[in-house]
Amino acid sequence: MRTFTTLSGPAASLPMINVDTDQIIPKQYLTAISRAGLGKGLFHDFRYDMEDRPVPDFVLNRAPWNEACILIAGQNFGCGSSREHAPWALEDFGIRCVIAPSFADIFFNNCVKNGILLIALPEDDANTLTADAGNAQTCRMAVDLDAQTVTRSNGETVAFEIEPFRKHRLLKGLDDIGITLARAAEIDAFEARQKATQPWLYGARLPDPGA
Repeated sequence: MRTFTTLSGPAASLPMINVDTDQIIPKQYLTAISRAGLGKGLFHDFRYDMEDRPVPDFVLNRAPWNEACILIAGQNFGCGSSREHAPWALEDFGIRCVIAPSFADIFFNNCVKNGILLIALPEDDANTLTADAGNAQTCRMAVDLDAQTVTRSNGETVAFEIEPFRKHRLLKGLDDIGITLARAAEIDAFEARQKATQPWLYGARLPDPGA
């Protein structure tokens, strides 16, 4: 998993409430076993018409937002099913930070496990950033995870909160496997003790009591 420290670039605005994971990445993409290419399907039903042609006025089809790395969304973003393809599609498109007033819990955790920073802000702050993102002249923002700030194009900063362990794993680029491997020495020591006291768990033959 990639580390997340700082991020700067265009922010796209999607001011819709209750955008669910099927809208983020529709079901026809769920057969994919690789993350590569899922960005094309991000918000498919918003981005393309019935003939699969790009919808010209959808935000991610227009410059500079077609290169957005930050998304400003509405309340309860990521609700619906728990499909992990949703954060995969965001990341493959290039979006590594989503800011909204609230998120669905499972989606929130899936994003953190895939190196995407989700920032929950009070609605007034989210609305301010939504307005900035809607203007090509003010849509560029910078996110600093260590400082826990979002810097607007005018230089003003908006502070955000994040749970310390989630912050740690994003800064260090630790997915669930990485978190486990970080304690490899302790795991090896435990297995050595267990092998000495319970060798049968490792295939060793027990002494024959009748011998």
